[in-house]
Amino acid sequence: MDRRRTSSAVARRLTGLLAAGLLVAAVTGLIKLGEPHVPTLSLLVLYLLAVLPIAIFWGTPLAVVTAVLSVWAYAYFFVSPLHSLLLADAQNAIGLGVFLVTAVVVGELAARLRRAALEAQRLSNEQSALRRVATQVAQGVAPSVLFTAVTEEVGRLCDADLARMERYEPDGTVTGVGAWSRVPAHLTVGERFDLDGLSIAREVRRRAGPIRLDSFAGASGAIAQEAQTLGIRSSIGCPITVGGRLWGVVAASKTNDVPFPAATEAQIAGFTELVATAIENAEARAELMASRARVVVTADRTRRQIERNLHDGAQQRLVSLALRLQTAQTKVPPELSVLNAELDQVHGGLTDALDELRETARGIHPAILAEGGLSPALKSLGRRSTIPIRLTLRAQLRLSERLEASAYYFVSEALTNAAKHSHASLVVVTTDITGDALRVEIRDNGQGGADFSRGTGLLGLRDRVEALGGRLNLDSPRGAGTTLTAEFPLTGS
Repeated sequence: MDRRRTSSAVARRLTGLLAAGLLVAAVTGLIKLGEPHVPTLSLLVLYLLAVLPIAIFWGTPLAVVTAVLSVWAYAYFFVSPLHSLLLADAQNAIGLGVFLVTAVVVGELAARLRRAALEAQRLSNEQSALRRVATQVAQGVAPSVLFTAVTEEVGRLCDADLARMERYEPDGTVTGVGAWSRVPAHLTVGERFDLDGLSIAREVRRRAGPIRLDSFAGASGAIAQEAQTLGIRSSIGCPITVGGRLWGVVAASKTNDVPFPAATEAQIAGFTELVATAIENAEARAELMASRARVVVTADRTRRQIERNLHDGAQQRLVSLALRLQTAQTKVPPELSVLNAELDQVHGGLTDALDELRETARGIHPAILAEGGLSPALKSLGRRSTIPIRLTLRAQLRLSERLEASAYYFVSEALTNAAKHSHASLVVVTTDITGDALRVEIRDNGQGGADFSRGTGLLGLRDRVEALGGRLNLDSPRGAGTTLTAEFPLTGS
């Protein structure tokens, strides 16, 4: 790699010298054309037209060489004695000396301005790229989308030909999670690689820090062989650390001999910090969703257990007592009409209590939900609603027990909220399967104005939907009714 860098630097200097020679020759020809009309000493300043481009594109050292070459050309072609480097006139010597100093100073200023402009442009590009990624992190986009975006930003910012993001796995392998290429290349995403040969991922893991690889020539291992196939000449990589643990690596590669600048690691580090933040946020959201799901599942399981206990315990006992009372009543002599009437009242009260207990058990967890599924349970719920309900149930297939229970209680709690707050005369409930989600819509013609911030009822509905990884949308303009639309994913529920 050092040899390639040396050869590249030599080629650049030779190109600069050639450009300097051509520019000095061109300016000399221009002065020759103006010599009959303007004093030649006044035209000496035109050689700055040769010094400035060299200073801007090749730096101060070559600009100094160009300035010296300009003085030599002027002295040789325009100062007596002509075609000689001897200066007989002290005034000409002083003038050429002043010009040489001026040219060097102007060249250095031009070179500094060029470097400052390039640095400002680099910082601007870097900040713009970081803002784009930070915006996606704040929006909570899917990790796969973020990984691809970060990989592309790193590749473009580092002027790389290829870039890749990889995640370390517990079994010692790495998985590609993001890839980008400026050149025609197939970079695999989702495939695992063993760290059994030379690679950025292996070296970053060993050193727990940034790493540069100058060549993959002659190296073994799956990643090194892929690098050789893609024509990668050099690579640079930085670790992604999440919560104090090494999570992954971002790598950028070039297929040419131009090395990465010295500040490349610092540029990439800014992106790895954003990726780490996004991963931490995603893990926190996943843990929150898992916690919500556990709460919802526990509550639903408790509902079912209470319903079973009521059915198998108190409800059966009341049925048994009612039968015994009815049997005892048949043995009462006809002449004890007063006692018989009182027993009738007791039996009637016992029957009413049994009916109320059954209604309570159905409200806690209806047996029809487990036996017939979501649609029959919603029809039963509609018959018991205090507000007229119109049902459009297109989701007729049986779903997972967890999903059916969540959808049922979502509708049940939404109807309870509507009865309390909406002042509606009609509620329309619609269920449907759209793509890979169960869609449940509840629309009423009430007063509207519902808001998540105005009470815990809507927040509870949102928690129930999001506990299964779903989404809840609320549309409730004041005076125009309320529409709740929940989408429950069919997978993972």
